[in-house]
Amino acid sequence: MEAQAKSVKRVPTYCYNCVSGPDLMNIKVVDGIATEVEPNFAAADVHPAKGRVCVKAYGLVQKTYNPNRIQTPMKRTNPKKGRNEDPGFVPISWDEALDIVAGKLKAVRAKGLLDEAGLPRVAVSLGHGGTPSNYMGTFPAFLAAWGEVDFSFGSGQGVKCVHSEHLYGEFWHRGFTVAADTPNCRYNIAVGANVDVTGGPCAVIRHADARVRGYKRVQVEPHLTATGACSAEWVPIRPKTDPAFLFALIHVLVRENGLEKLDIPFLRDRTASPYLVAPDGLYLRDPQNGKPLVWDETTASAVPHDTPGARPAVAGAYRVAHAVVVDADKERREYADVEGKTAYEMLARHIDKYTPEWAESICDVKAETIRRIANEYLAAAGIGETIEIDGKTLPLRPVAVTLGKSVNNGWGAYECCWARTVLAALVGALENPGGLVGTTVRLNKSRDNRHLSVKPGDDGFMVQYFNPTTKEEWQAAPSTRNLHQTLVPIVGHNGAWSQALGPTQLAWMFQGERPDDWTMPMPTLPEVWLVYRSNPSISFWDTRHLAEIAAKFPFMACVAYTVDETNYMADVLLPEATDLESTQMIRMGGTKYMEQFWDHRGVVLRQKAVEPQGEARDFTWITTELAKRTGLLEPYVNAINKGVSGVSPLKGEGYDFSLDTAVEPAPEKIWDAVCRAATVTLSEGREEHDLEWFREHGFYTVPMSRLDWYLTPTMEKHGLRYELPYQERLLLAGRELGRRLHESKMNWWDEQLSEYTALPEWHDVPGRWIRNLEKSGARAEDFPFWLLTTKSMQYHAGGNAAIEVMHEVAQNLRGHAGVIINAKTAASLGIAEGDRVEVRSHIGATYGKAALAQGVRPDTLVIIGQFDHWATPFAKTMEAPSLNSIAPMSLDLTDATGSGADIVRVSVRRMEASA
Repeated sequence: MEAQAKSVKRVPTYCYNCVSGPDLMNIKVVDGIATEVEPNFAAADVHPAKGRVCVKAYGLVQKTYNPNRIQTPMKRTNPKKGRNEDPGFVPISWDEALDIVAGKLKAVRAKGLLDEAGLPRVAVSLGHGGTPSNYMGTFPAFLAAWGEVDFSFGSGQGVKCVHSEHLYGEFWHRGFTVAADTPNCRYNIAVGANVDVTGGPCAVIRHADARVRGYKRVQVEPHLTATGACSAEWVPIRPKTDPAFLFALIHVLVRENGLEKLDIPFLRDRTASPYLVAPDGLYLRDPQNGKPLVWDETTASAVPHDTPGARPAVAGAYRVAHAVVVDADKERREYADVEGKTAYEMLARHIDKYTPEWAESICDVKAETIRRIANEYLAAAGIGETIEIDGKTLPLRPVAVTLGKSVNNGWGAYECCWARTVLAALVGALENPGGLVGTTVRLNKSRDNRHLSVKPGDDGFMVQYFNPTTKEEWQAAPSTRNLHQTLVPIVGHNGAWSQALGPTQLAWMFQGERPDDWTMPMPTLPEVWLVYRSNPSISFWDTRHLAEIAAKFPFMACVAYTVDETNYMADVLLPEATDLESTQMIRMGGTKYMEQFWDHRGVVLRQKAVEPQGEARDFTWITTELAKRTGLLEPYVNAINKGVSGVSPLKGEGYDFSLDTAVEPAPEKIWDAVCRAATVTLSEGREEHDLEWFREHGFYTVPMSRLDWYLTPTMEKHGLRYELPYQERLLLAGRELGRRLHESKMNWWDEQLSEYTALPEWHDVPGRWIRNLEKSGARAEDFPFWLLTTKSMQYHAGGNAAIEVMHEVAQNLRGHAGVIINAKTAASLGIAEGDRVEVRSHIGATYGKAALAQGVRPDTLVIIGQFDHWATPFAKTMEAPSLNSIAPMSLDLTDATGSGADIVRVSVRRMEASA
């Protein structure tokens, strides 16, 4: 019998399951069923990975047809909530589900968006690193129409992200995430940066190409990651001693090589190195105009930093006849005949004590190794070399220092981020070809082009959007439950991103207990909690306790894929159409995250390759229904017209695709308008393509100059300097914040205030974990190991834990199912490969199989990913261990930015075999 002819088509779309995307791909669809994920080689000329996709994308077919999917709206029937309480979910209609959620929201609006504590009555939690915004359709437009929302209850922000890098990177060079310019780099010191995993196929291809042309990467980390294994050298450093290592590198450059071997023009003209510092640690300023002074070598006198024709001295100390300083709260003091040291001179004297020999005793890396690496870095910088890009000659400085998670968040992160950026500045590699580049902005205007965020501010630096700390403006009563505007000046107040990067663990912690000297309004629970692609009951810390807090929320509605550990506490579950079943357009290219800086910029369509399973609905449809049922249709459509959920405003010069605010728009109509607006704006009016065109072609790009990768030419155009190496602004913000808190009779943030220093000092970073353990009544000797976590390309942020094929692939890689232990350490403990072991901290235990390795320090254990599921189908059967279950949420382990590091002191033992 002749086989029937089958309908076969390939549907172009994208994967954005982590921030290293989008990866462009095709979905093979046979008779209406998605059967395969394939690369999209039509994108080979524009995509840095040449149209290839990472392993996560290959799980999307199984994700679509997962038998454990929630395929109809559900409501809870058991009013009791808790890990041991069956929620009793029963199917309901979409009308009933939406009416329940809309009813709760309308009740909130009737009472007012803020509660009696001045906090939003509605909270929203979104998943990893902004990835949900690439799947949630027009939900951002709904939130814009709604008004005040609390994003405090994070799903791991500050804990799982590169948190301090976000804040300090944006402060210094508009680098929300920071990367090496791999296509031009020769030498990269990667301190815990596991980019071959987190950077996706783009990073893997770029680093492979770089190694062919002689690039060297030195991997500095306690265990040998996939990135370390693909590097030229592995340096097994003691956990959380990275600042000592980096300080010693600076010492070698500044003290042992000296200024004459560094990039003097860059330090003189593009940094604050020439600014004169008074004996009290503040900038000496001109008495008339208040500008910082420099020593002009031409006239042998102190002049304002922007004096035309001046040639500032980079190093040295000079007598200044008359100057002022401006302290916290604008307190002004005058000086006569005062010595001013340049900021560079302050750095040189400060770094003198941080020798490689000093660092060796702390970080367990030999002084000769540190000295060699520093000198290799300096030699590879090629100071004086140039490169021509699109007709413009720029400095070529092909060296970088990159940082990984738990190096660039938590205690020690300020010191590491500062040292990394100073190392770039010393050789002129900051935001120049081959060097250290920021890839996107999120906390500063404008989000889509970091060059547009560069505007002249005070003292010759970029304008900054700090949360105010003056007596008149400081926010004494928090506006969010993580206190981001009250406690963290540098995080700013730029909407959801600033909120989400506040001290999210405080939002969770302070629901249970607060410091004794707490004098602010008591934090409340939000009346409505909306959760999307987020599972904080797995992805945060002390997750068993966090689940208990989540159970107390009065009303929770979750957009759900399967049941999981967080939505187990929900009142309503709303099934969304997943990655292959719904429509959305997003930006691609430009410069964004990790290795995602491209030679093109454009837009890409996620389209419906197959019909949604069951009654799952496109999130744009869900959002539009909620807007209509809450009476917000007009402001919601207005927000769409402004471009809140799309990639361009729907109306601009020479075009108008605006939607009628009085009519409920169908998802296809919304995205058709977005497609047209996007192509008109990208092509500057030359082309217009509708939704049907994108369904066939998938994406649209225009060329972008590599000059857009680098910020230094923009800084030069504005005559601005990077706020390095001396941090007067941070010093003053800390002094003012301390005064405000102490005026309110609060001292519980004092340890965090110690981080506000102009030149970071080494402090015993690992010792903070020891002291926290002992403060809890435990003995340090009972917990002799450091436990770290690392990321997996298969799982990355844990979103694929319910997809069996990801587990199958992961089994081919060392340690994915267990606890990585040094082989000699394991032998001394009687632990063999595959033995079931208990890893215990002072708050609990997690269990898994031993994975023995040589590539891990003897004092260090490693667990991959975020697991220990107890509700998520399939994942709960894996019996995979998780650091999250046994890492405490602690004020003592929270740094000044509000972040913490994925590290905890533990013991390990072999479990006895069952009889």
